[in-house]
Order: sequence, then structure tokens, then C-alpha cells
Amino acid sequence: MKLGLIAGNGRFPFLLLDAARAQGFAVTVAAIREETDPEINHRGAMDEKISVHWLSLGELSRLIEIFHKEGVSMAVMAGQVKHKQIFSSIRPDWRLAKLLMSLRTRNTDMLLGAVAKVLGDEGIDLMSSTAFLEPLLAQEGVLTERAPDEDERKNIEYGLGVAKGVAGFDIGQTVVVAAQACVAVEAMEGTDATIERAGALMRSLEEEASTLERRLTVVKVAKPNQDMRFDVPVIGMKTVETMIAAGATCLSVEAGRTLLFDRDNMLRRASEAGIAIVAAGRGY
Repeated sequence: MKLGLIAGNGRFPFLLLDAARAQGFAVTVAAIREETDPEINHRGAMDEKISVHWLSLGELSRLIEIFHKEGVSMAVMAGQVKHKQIFSSIRPDWRLAKLLMSLRTRNTDMLLGAVAKVLGDEGIDLMSSTAFLEPLLAQEGVLTERAPDEDERKNIEYGLGVAKGVAGFDIGQTVVVAAQACVAVEAMEGTDATIERAGALMRSLEEEASTLERRLTVVKVAKPNQDMRFDVPVIGMKTVETMIAAGATCLSVEAGRTLLFDRDNMLRRASEAGIAIVAAGRGY
């Protein structure tokens, strides 16, 4: 059995690679030059069942050629590709350029959905990015030693409404809240940068006579019609460290639709820092 892995940045591609190999799959890795950690080469050198091919983000035709040559008929996307890359100086090949010109909007869902259709038309089915990692999905309930207090619960309730509205327009999936007021909304910069921006804003208020509660609550959701093949919400140790630096004390994620990386260490670090993490169910 052979699997194609379209690898973005971060640890996600490595976790998926290990899980796929553990299930007996040979893996053809399409490593994105602008995003993928070069460590992926080491994995390929150590395992004859892993082949690594480097390509630019704009080379859709080369991606298809690689998968055809390697006999790949099913593939998975793992790892973030920064949204701002859509507007970067990367030159799309003719196939991607044609696809971009056909889009009404260039948001994540529209673009990746179109890429998935092109791959499907070429006989390459794109699988859910959680297919090999379901044990890493957040289970409903309080995940840390401390549960959210009353103020944090109010922030979560308010933040969920805002975050789901923003996610419904495919703008971002994270909002940062203080005293039931929205401090920051994620756009192209990503979750960690949004939290950092919220922390900087709150620090700027320290010198002013502000009535806004200083503690920040981070709320991260999936999109209303989340396509689990790509852009699945992920949190890990870096998220917690960013929250600590920003002065955030609570994190809410969506149960069953958020991947938790390095779960035990992440939750231990959060508990040590006094951060409450909760996985909210659909009825929260």
C-alpha cells in the first residue's frame, strides 16, 4: 500500500508519516520547499519505504507527475501552509494559474478544495488529514488540572459565537477575548501570531486607566462545515508557550475536530502555568 503525503510546516507531517508507516504504508512525500522542515530528508534516508520529493508551492503539475510516477492513488495533506503564501512571490505553474483564475475567492477552503478536485480528476483521492491520527483528536471536557473559572467560561461562551461567525466566512478560526470583549481575531497571520498580538495590545493598556480585564481567553474552532482533508485545527506546545508569554489563562478548542500534538507534555506545561484548557462539545 502506498500513500502520498503533501507535507506543510510543523510536526504534523512527521506524526502522520510515523502513523502511516506503523500501519504498513509506503509513503511518497511531496515536501513543499517553502514550508516543509528539511528533517524530512532524514526520515527518507532512514527508511526505504519513504521517498521524499521537493517541489515549490506553485508546482501543482509536478505534484501530480510525482504521484503518478510513484503509483500513488490516495494522498493526505498534513501541516500548515501559511495563508499569506497565496499572495507571495511564488510563481504558479500553468495548471495552478488556471485554477487560481477560475476561483471566485481565494480563501483556504476554495483554493484547497479546488486542488483536491484536480487531484481527484487525476485519480488521486485526498483523504481526511486525521485518518491516521484519530487518537490525537480532543475529547470533550476539561483537559487540564484546572477548569475554567466563571469569568473564563463567560469569555468562552462569547468567544465561541464570534469565532464560529468568523470561521463561517473562512477568515480565521481563533479569537482572543477579555471580559467578554473581542481583543483579536485571526486572519492570515495564524493562531500564534493572533495570541501574540492580543498580548501586546493588553500590555499597551497597562499604562492606561482601562477597565478591561487583563486575563485573556483563547477560543479556537473548526469551520461550520470543516473539511477534515485540510486546515484542521491544531494546538501544541508552541500554542501554550505563546499563551504564557501573552498572559492568556484559558484555551477552548472544539472536541472531536481539533488535533492535540504532544498532548501529555502540552497539558502538563499548561497546568504548571495555571492555564485551563477545555474541549467544548457541539452543545457548549
